[in-house]
Amino acid sequence: MNTPRHRTTPRRSRLARALPTLSTTTFLSTTTLLSIATPLAGTCTLMLALSAPAQADFLADSTASLELKNYFITRDYLEGDTEDNKREEWAQGFLFRADSGFTEGPVGFGVDTISMLGVKLDSSPARSGTGLLEIDDDGRAEDNYTKFGATAKIRAGDSVLRYGYLEPRLPSLRPNASRLFTQSFRGTQITSTDIDGLELTAGQLNRTRQRDETDYEPMALTRKSSAYGKATSTRFQFVGGEYHLGKRARLGYHYAQLEDIYRQHYVGLSDGINLGAGRLGADLRYFDASEQGAAEAGEVDNRAVSTRLRYRLGGHSWSGGYQSQFGTTPFTYLSGTNVYLFSQYQISNFTETDERVWHVRYDYEFSRFGFPGLTFMARYAMGDQASVNGFDGEAREWERDVDIEYIVQGGMLEGLSLRWRNAARRANFTRDVNENRVLLGYTLKL
Repeated sequence: MNTPRHRTTPRRSRLARALPTLSTTTFLSTTTLLSIATPLAGTCTLMLALSAPAQADFLADSTASLELKNYFITRDYLEGDTEDNKREEWAQGFLFRADSGFTEGPVGFGVDTISMLGVKLDSSPARSGTGLLEIDDDGRAEDNYTKFGATAKIRAGDSVLRYGYLEPRLPSLRPNASRLFTQSFRGTQITSTDIDGLELTAGQLNRTRQRDETDYEPMALTRKSSAYGKATSTRFQFVGGEYHLGKRARLGYHYAQLEDIYRQHYVGLSDGINLGAGRLGADLRYFDASEQGAAEAGEVDNRAVSTRLRYRLGGHSWSGGYQSQFGTTPFTYLSGTNVYLFSQYQISNFTETDERVWHVRYDYEFSRFGFPGLTFMARYAMGDQASVNGFDGEAREWERDVDIEYIVQGGMLEGLSLRWRNAARRANFTRDVNENRVLLGYTLKL
């Protein structure tokens, strides 16, 4: 999706923005990556001091990794102002994760930390705004930017309570992970698998931090088609569960609400059967959203149905389906996030008011030809009958994506990945776009 090029919120000083919200011990510099580990060392020292007898599980079950991500993105707008038709940036990301185990006993305690450093390799004011780098008031990308997150966790049985930095993965909330760093949230979440075959989750979030920002901010509805105002909220609540009906069938229900703005129900069903030498699967996702409380963003009226049939045979996978929006407003989701619909593509998500979509996809895994680790994906979606604010007539769009990735399977470079993503999107209500992304990644487990 398109990324705004300029900030509209007040900015603090560069030093203040570099300091993490939850801790002041992890300022990162471009001259050293050793300071990334400082939060983990301090946290471990504190936890061991508080719970010395429980050191074994706390340390033995701990994990740490350093992820390196080199990311180049170029986007060409084929219409409009020729002086503002290019977005192109290159950046290097460093992401250090350190997750502890739990202390011993019926109730266990632990802590997870994450530190991020993004470094500009190439950018300019005329080409900034790809979502890779933080943008200053003058439209220039920062030379570097840092983030930190800490999550306290408590485990009792098969239930875990987390507080602090969160990246929830829910039908009602899909953080955007398509750039250097993932969009994150601050709040509380509890997950439980104490009941056999049932996964439960609930929680409340009060702030979000966008993928290319260092500051937390209140949450708002997406600005798609200018359908909603600028209302924000500091309370996003959610509850839901996934139940395994058998070996293959799965039924899910989730409820979420952004206080005084909207509420949303989700029901999902998936199943699969063996068919011939392959496997046939079917998925159905349904959303129903309306305004909630004071309705500070105005009317919210949307229902969406998204379907997919998929057949796997050997290294091949074919899939396709139909999707439709109903109601008087576009699909309802938080600003900056992705949608849990089969129409979530590289550039567009096909969620305009009344839009109907046909989508097809093909995947292939090349290990059968002697190239393990090499994968290919191509997909195409076409949307029509949409109603877009400010555009007269039927809005139509289509997008074609190609994705090729290779992951080294052995040797000194095992785990090194190279990925190329290409997309072309055409629409009669907005500018046409061509986009390429090249990602080089490696994760070092410590």
